[in-house]
Amino acid sequence: MKIGDDFKLNNGVQMPAFGLGTYLIGSGGDAVQVVLWALEAGYRLVDTATLYGNEREVGQAVKRSGLPREEVFVTTKLWNTDHGYDKAISACRASMRELGVEYLDLYLVHWPVPGLRGESWRAMETLLGEGLCRAVGVSNYTVEHLDELLTSARVVPAVNQVEFHPLLYQQELLEYCRDRGILLQAYSPLARTRGFTGKVVREIAARYAKTPPQVYLRWALRHGVAVIPKSSNRERIRENAGAFGFELSDEDMVALDSLGGGVHVSWDPAGEP
Repeated sequence: MKIGDDFKLNNGVQMPAFGLGTYLIGSGGDAVQVVLWALEAGYRLVDTATLYGNEREVGQAVKRSGLPREEVFVTTKLWNTDHGYDKAISACRASMRELGVEYLDLYLVHWPVPGLRGESWRAMETLLGEGLCRAVGVSNYTVEHLDELLTSARVVPAVNQVEFHPLLYQQELLEYCRDRGILLQAYSPLARTRGFTGKVVREIAARYAKTPPQVYLRWALRHGVAVIPKSSNRERIRENAGAFGFELSDEDMVALDSLGGGVHVSWDPAGEP
């Protein structure tokens, strides 16, 4: 597997397995530069959101990169205050204007907001049908949230973006999504560096002459999970791109699987109605 490889979504769209997360990279010229560094390093997916406040910068970087638009997979998300059918349609169009694009490659419901999320999904289906989005999906959805959605959805989400790393091995959710053709995509795949100094991780990294971040990312990819590591540091961006060119053994995968202790470094959607 190499950095440019794709996963095929349930509607046939090819989505890069590896991309850049932009949460907390800020806005302005620095954010543009971070995205440009990632694109220069071979990243071909950029993940943003209305909440992040940097959609405009992501769009500017894609244009400045000189890459054809169709070669960069752009994801953004519907924020909680924009739920409901009409508001979700308007929010998508507003994000497209900020990004300066004529279509989104992937549009996600950022959070399973109670009450209106069913209407929001209906809007996602409309946006997909009108060609404004090549694929639509969800984020932070548990098995229970997906069960609810699938009882009435005409379109099965293409992606569920959740926190996923060796300290939070969500095996049940992974298998549930896999069985239904929903690709799991990992945010915070590096667990904000937690666990990097542990004996198991250090020994595995040394065995392959790789770094702990590269081991974490390779672990997720081996599970068939797409990853969007976030960094604002040029060398870290390049380091993360080095998660290719090696394969973890079955024994090492089991050892990493066993690290999971339900450690969330971000939001925990469990218990949301």
